[in-house]
Amino acid sequence: MQTLHVRSSSAAHTAALGRALGGLLEEGDLVSLSGDLGAGKTTFVQGAAAALSVSEPVLSPTFTLVRTYAGRVPVHHVDVYRLRAIQDVLDLGWDELLEGGGVVIVEWGDAIDAILPASRLEVRLTIPDGEADAREVVVQGLGDRWERAWPTVTGAVRAAAG
Repeated sequence: MQTLHVRSSSAAHTAALGRALGGLLEEGDLVSLSGDLGAGKTTFVQGAAAALSVSEPVLSPTFTLVRTYAGRVPVHHVDVYRLRAIQDVLDLGWDELLEGGGVVIVEWGDAIDAILPASRLEVRLTIPDGEADAREVVVQGLGDRWERAWPTVTGAVRAAAG
């Protein structure tokens, strides 16, 4: 597992980090987002979706649970915050999302770690104490795909971090 730590200074910077990583995503990739409530998970997804040529507004799927956007590849944006059990996620058509092509980005992915693919990108966003605009961002690459891509991931994130 590869790990990279970076600091975001604003929502725009968090979106830029999302764009940097989104530009590296390919069909079949999964990104698991976790962290503090209000830390910018949806903002990160907005940046990633922009890099994947999604032209429509990207909204939080907190109540709809899944939103799919057309882009360079389909982007399936999933929010499992309100779900109580892994079976609830499976009932959403989880297997079809994973096998149906496109990129899957899951907010609160740590809650369903048991059913996430072994190969994935994990992004944790936390709010440092007393710093309302700053975010600590930890990116981890799991599996062979991310092991091979890690130098590119590191370069893209560092370039976005400025």
